[in-house]
Amino acid sequence: MLKQILSRIPRKSPSKADSAELERSPNSSGPISPNGSSGSGKVGAACKRPSSAVFPASMVAGFEPLLPFKDVPSSEKMNLFISKLSLCCVVFDFSNPSKNTFEKELKKATLIELIEFISSNSVKFSEPAILVVCKMCAVNLFRVFPPNYRSKNGSLAASETDDDEPTFDPAWSHLQLVYELLLKFVTSSALESKVAKKYLNHSFIVRLLDLFDSEDPRERECLKAVLHRIYGKFMVHRPFIRRSMSNLFFRFVFETEKHNGIAELLEIFGSVITGFALPLKEEHKIFLWRALIPLHKPKSLGVYFQQLSYCITQFLEKDPKLASGVIRGLLKYWPITNSQKEVMFLSELEEILEAINMGEFQKVMVPLFWRIRSCISSYHFQVAERALFLWNNDQIVNLIAHNREIILPILLPALENNAQNHWNPAVLNLTLNVRGMFKEIDDALFVTCHSRYKEEREELNLAATKRREAWEHLENAASLQPVVENIAVLVTPLATSICC
Repeated sequence: MLKQILSRIPRKSPSKADSAELERSPNSSGPISPNGSSGSGKVGAACKRPSSAVFPASMVAGFEPLLPFKDVPSSEKMNLFISKLSLCCVVFDFSNPSKNTFEKELKKATLIELIEFISSNSVKFSEPAILVVCKMCAVNLFRVFPPNYRSKNGSLAASETDDDEPTFDPAWSHLQLVYELLLKFVTSSALESKVAKKYLNHSFIVRLLDLFDSEDPRERECLKAVLHRIYGKFMVHRPFIRRSMSNLFFRFVFETEKHNGIAELLEIFGSVITGFALPLKEEHKIFLWRALIPLHKPKSLGVYFQQLSYCITQFLEKDPKLASGVIRGLLKYWPITNSQKEVMFLSELEEILEAINMGEFQKVMVPLFWRIRSCISSYHFQVAERALFLWNNDQIVNLIAHNREIILPILLPALENNAQNHWNPAVLNLTLNVRGMFKEIDDALFVTCHSRYKEEREELNLAATKRREAWEHLENAASLQPVVENIAVLVTPLATSICC
């Protein structure tokens, strides 16, 4: 092994002033000078050793430009392609802008040239070339984000306030080109998926998914495009990608609640759902119950709410019978103390009720309208207002009208309390409108329910009066008892006010 490594060290190599400062990766290659020669021979000779291009010695000094593709014959273009990719495996330190400026510009120009070559689709990619592309992308893209990479409180919820600016990677000028190259490579017609799947494998996909935690929104957009294309081209990897996304969601919901790329991942999955065949596989339904529904739990729901709601809607369009189960899931994770999340839940609920059929609605209408009753009674005017806005939807009004005998008795106490006591004028007006709609739909039922409501109020008032009188009796009886040591003494409000 040592002999093989030493045999690849060139006997002569050009020296540069900044060559000692280069940060080389294990996949960097030996230099090739503009005249086509390297430390060990010509372009053709150097490029005909793909193993040397993929796993060259890291001790090679110098960083020289290679010949342009137009200056080599077609038979040598793939070899030159491999050599240029190996040249781009060198990673530079961008924390110091004045460091290795020539080499950075040379690498940037080489990446642009590689992108143009891939876009031309002039030559079928050989297996060594596919391997080098994957190695180069891995060296440049796959990295661990530092602990202080996220915002100060370490939570995605902080981004909801937009107080903290996202962190941008200083190496983006190179990273962007590598992402563009990878995207062009995956979508190229010159790439055979049967060969490429061995190198764009499960390990590569998992590390690609890890990059979605980047704070840089530009990087997440590039990752979204790349992963979507990989999912579309490599059918053999589709189940694994879905499982990996599920695991990522599980870790986010039940362990960390910290991740920057949930919205982008859901956007990918939203387009994936549209391609599901009918009837839906059990695997897809399990993903809905165990991954998508629990995503309503984290506090940072607002960051990815639109994408999540779209995924849920796509599932219901595929299979409307899932609607009752989705509503039960929403009720399970319904927020109690977070009014903004409650407004979002009500918005999603309206979309679900627009697509639900009568049979599925009747399965969940009782627990559903008990929750809507609580929302109508909320002192937070946005929650009460959003709940009452449901009656602006004709589909929902039709569902309620067909089941008014069950729904009206549940809702009427909340409507009457709002009409008498709510502080917000807009909520008061909406409440009166909803009461009027119930009266128009079935006046007799409304009168019956209203009479029953009055009777219940009288019973409650009577019970409250009896309870107050009982406490007053106990207080009077306790005040007449002599004070004895180590025995608790009841202090009446009157006595307290006198002592003070």
